[in-house]
Parts: sequence; C-alpha cells; structure tokens
Amino acid sequence: MTSPLGRTPALDLAALRSPPPPPYLTRVKLTNYRSIASCDVRLSALTFLVGPNGAGKSNFLDALAFVRDSLRTSLEYAIRERSGIDAVRRRSNGHPHNFGVRLEFRLPGGETGHYAFQVGAAGRGGYQVIREECVIDADAKRHSYAVKNGVLAESTLALAPAAYPDRLFLTNASGVYPFRALFDAFGSMGFYNLNPRLIRDLQTPADGSLLAMAGENITSVLALMSVQAPQRKEQVEELLTMIVPGISGVESVQVGPKETLEFRQTIDGAKNPWRFAAANMSDGTLRALGILVALFQPGGSGRIPLVGIEEPEVALHPAAAGVLMGALRKASINRQVLITSHSPDLLDDPGLNEQEILGVAAKGNVTYISAPDQAAREVIRSGLYTPGELLRLDQIAPSVDLYGRGPRQLDLFTGWRA
Repeated sequence: MTSPLGRTPALDLAALRSPPPPPYLTRVKLTNYRSIASCDVRLSALTFLVGPNGAGKSNFLDALAFVRDSLRTSLEYAIRERSGIDAVRRRSNGHPHNFGVRLEFRLPGGETGHYAFQVGAAGRGGYQVIREECVIDADAKRHSYAVKNGVLAESTLALAPAAYPDRLFLTNASGVYPFRALFDAFGSMGFYNLNPRLIRDLQTPADGSLLAMAGENITSVLALMSVQAPQRKEQVEELLTMIVPGISGVESVQVGPKETLEFRQTIDGAKNPWRFAAANMSDGTLRALGILVALFQPGGSGRIPLVGIEEPEVALHPAAAGVLMGALRKASINRQVLITSHSPDLLDDPGLNEQEILGVAAKGNVTYISAPDQAAREVIRSGLYTPGELLRLDQIAPSVDLYGRGPRQLDLFTGWRA
C-alpha cells in the first residue's frame, strides 16, 4: 500500500481555477532597499529565491510587502513598522541612499505597465517621495502620471487629485480606472512567515478575507473558506492528510468569545475520528495548515494576486516535500507564488525549470539576486541535475560578479518596455 506521503496530490484543478487569471508581476527592480543595493529580476508564476541564511531573501519579499503596506495603510505606517527610514534604506560606507521600487505588471483584463517610486530622507527621521510614476496601457489608451517632489508633473487624469510629498499618489488616483485595479492588486498581496504559537492560540474573530502574516487570524479565514469556497477547503484538508497522515479534517470552532482550530484525526480502533484542539497539535502540523491556507485562501470578495511564503519547508518532514511542491505548483495556476528556501528536498523536483529559480547571495552586507549563472541554468535545463542536487553541491548562485565593481545603479523610471 502506498504511503500517503508518496502520493501525488490528486487536486481538482477545475475547483481551483476561477476566472479571471491573477494579476502578475513580470519584473521587479529594487535599489537600496535594506541590504539590496541593486536588483533587476523577472518572475514566473512560481519563483524560488534560493540562498543561505542571512543572504537577504526575506528583504526581497519585504520590499513587495512594503508596497502593499504603503498603499493599504500609509507610507508613514510602512516605514514606521520597519523601524524608520534609516532602517529601510541601505547604508554604504556610512552614507545612506534613497531607496526605490519598480514593478512591471500584467493585470487580469490585459492591462500592462509599470509602477515606480523613490523615497529619501527629509531630516530628523522624516522622509519624502522624491519621484513616483505609473503607466498603464489599457483599452488601446495610455493612462499615466508622474509626481516629482510632491508636485504632479504629468497626468492623463481629467480631474487629478492633489499630490503630497509624504504619500504615494497611487492611493489618491485609486478612484479612477484603471488605477483602481492596480491599487487593489498591490494592496491584496499576501506575505507569510507563519508562527505555530499564534496559530495555536485562541483567536479573536476577525475579517477572514486575507490571512495575516503569522497566521493569527487563520480561524476566521477557514470559517470564510467553509462558506465561500468549500472545494478549496476540501483541497486543503486533502493535502494536509498527505503531509500529516491520520488528519482527516479541520474546522474553526467557537470557544466563548474566541475561536480555535479543531482537527479530526483517525485513530486505530476508533469508529469515528477523534477531535483535537490546536493546542494539542505539533508545530509542523500547524505550519503545514498555515501554508496550505495561505496558498488556497479564496480572498473573500476580492482576489489575492500574489502570495510570498518564507521557508515553507521548516518543521516539515523531508518526505512531505513532494506534496508541498505539488501544492505550490497547483496554487500558482491561480495566483503568483514566491518562495524563499534553502531546502534541497523541496527543490528536488525534475519539473522545476531554470526560469523559476533566483539565486541569492551576500558579500560585504550587500545582497545580490539574479537568475543562476549560465552553467547552472544549462545543467537544470538539460535535466542532468535537479535544482535540489545543485543546491547540495552549493552550485546555485546569482549570475553576478560578487567581487567586481559592485552593484550597478538602475534607472527605475525609463525604458519600462524591456
């Protein structure tokens, strides 16, 4: 009899696919964000950032989360939550730099374009948006604006709202098509570093439309999933059974004014599954559930275009890597998935191609991120080694000169059609 861990996930793709297709980041440029001096990468539907601990993988995901937080809350909040402007922008030889982000995208309706901004310090811990630019091609028309030092320099908006040096203008423009679609997409991205302790704790009922970063509202997300997307919940339970044999289901249950998770587990000799509270479950089981919910959450009435997960292999048995990889692949059908990892077991997948790998390395407190070097790409493409086998040999590294003249400066605001 085949072990559950050895099975290929038998997912119902029709149940997971719901039109329209997700928004999709095609290219990301970063300058001077935390340890990242310069980064220009293209993303696939499923992308792995691979590198050693402390290389800066998390900083890449945090740069995208910074965009989300700045739009969903405010630029001030996003900077404050990261300990201030001086903690966000990179320092070099004692001199801090302005930091910038450029995201090139393709939206569900076929709209394409780019969004970019640069932020600098303004003294005594203050900050200002030095430049911001958005270009969207939609319905055979170009929609755009450019803001410089708090002044709207160019715009196709008939009635343009005011610009301010301490805010991102996209928030103000979000009431107008097609900027609203872009605002919603960026503001709905989900990023996860799941914490079993917070998943295990009693939780206050909350909005379940987007799983929180550490999983502290997972009971509310599961409750919403049971009502709005029962097929997705069944898929989560099926995959959880493959990762943790014996688990047959999980529910959100009320405990006074709080909620908790209740697992059903098959016990030899018992007629019906036994029920266990989250407090009795292992960290690995809770992390596995959190990862699966993050991947397949329906998003309430909205759409979650992108999910980034920190090291999903942590606390999982190596034999579960194949099931986890299958879940990542299936989830990427409907939303873009970004993963940080240094697990050879997870990357031991012959179906993983060279375009889905980004190498990450650090030298002198500077993070380098790019596609693997040409030799590694050719080896993966030819099938001689899996990415996991190359990782064991320490042969996945960014194709940049770590010992050369240093990172090149990128122009975030021109040449958006590459």
